[in-house]
Amino acid sequence: MTLTFENLSEFAASWGSAYFALLFLVAVGYALWPSRQEELDHAARIPLTED
Repeated sequence: MTLTFENLSEFAASWGSAYFALLFLVAVGYALWPSRQEELDHAARIPLTED
């Protein structure tokens, strides 16, 4: 198989989408994991605190 633009774009279209979907699911899982709730609640309140 030769490396052409068509082959590369087909690979990126199929596996690139799967890669970013997996990355998105990992990020959502990290944000919703129960043990991270206190840390993320604190981070969410940072803009509301006065210096």
